Parts: sequence; structure tokens; C-alpha cells
Amino acid sequence: MNTLEAIKTRRSTRRFSDKRVEVKKLDWIVDAGRYAPSGGNSQSCHFIVVRKKEVLAKLAELAQAAFAKKKITEGMYKSVANSIRASKKGGYVFHYDPDTLIIVANKKDYGNNIADTACALENMMIAANELDLGSVWINQLRWLNEDETLLEYERSLGLEDNERIYGALAIGYADTEDGLPVRTPLERTGNKVTYI
Repeated sequence: MNTLEAIKTRRSTRRFSDKRVEVKKLDWIVDAGRYAPSGGNSQSCHFIVVRKKEVLAKLAELAQAAFAKKKITEGMYKSVANSIRASKKGGYVFHYDPDTLIIVANKKDYGNNIADTACALENMMIAANELDLGSVWINQLRWLNEDETLLEYERSLGLEDNERIYGALAIGYADTEDGLPVRTPLERTGNKVTYI
């Protein structure tokens, strides 16, 4: 698979099988994130690779509790509102129960924290696709960046005091008949291009 094919066939996977991802593949994916561009070559992303099911379950529990306390407001981003609704119902697992969740943090006072994290996440999604793994970008921990209970738990996982989470990536083998992610490219209906 060449780079452009890996980009064009990358799709989000939200159903994962129980098959474990090989450590070598995870190392390649994390390296792809580490080699992403960063403002001023700061290389300040912090990758927290979560494979333990009990940690994934605790993150889901804490995120659900934090979202359930929130109120839906007019004009709120629809995905945040959906997370709040699902949390109030119960049983909400924001990360889709993958084999691995790669949390990407950065310095909270660094002006390029979100952009650098986005570059790292995109690199990792493309790498996962090339390695026949499914992935999906996860924003929920970023939306809960200042929830004290969640922050305390994230710090126990290695998050530093001067860092916040700006994105995460759920990775695993797709729960499909052949174990491969769906790769049918979606039609482009937006993202206008203007040449001058």
C-alpha cells in the first residue's frame, strides 16, 4: 500500500475484535506519531499507550460520570451533546473498547498543542491502516480536560501536571468477517479547493 492509498482508504473503525495487536505493530504506529511535524520541532507530544482492560474500563467509567454531570446547552457541538446524553443513560464507553488506546497529551500552555497532536494522530491512523488495523480518533478526554477526578486518574497513568490531553486513538483489529478495516473511500462532498 502506498502513502496516498493508505490515506484515501483510511476509515474510522468503531467495532473491534478481541484479537490482541502485536507489540511490534504498536511500536511502528507510535513511531509514526513521534515522527509527525511539530511547531518549532518542539516534539512535545506525550504518548500514553493503554493496553490494560481494567484501565480502559476505569477511563470509560470516569468519563461517563464526568459527562453525566454536564448540561446540554444551545449550540453545543453535537458530539459533546451526544456524549452527555449517552452518559446520562448509562453504559457509555467513549473509546469503543479497543485493544489499545493511545492517549496524546501535550503542554497545556503551548500554543501549538492541538495542532501538533492532530499531526501525530493522523500519522498514526495512516500507519494503522497500512498495518491492517482499524482506528478511530477519540476527543472525549480532551473535552473533559479540567475534570479533577479524571485528571487525577490520568496523572496516575503518567500525565504530567503541565500537560493536558488533546486527543486519543483507539486501535485494534476490526470486528469484521476478515478482520480488516473497512476501506471503501467515502465520496468527497466538502473540503472545497480553490487554485489561484
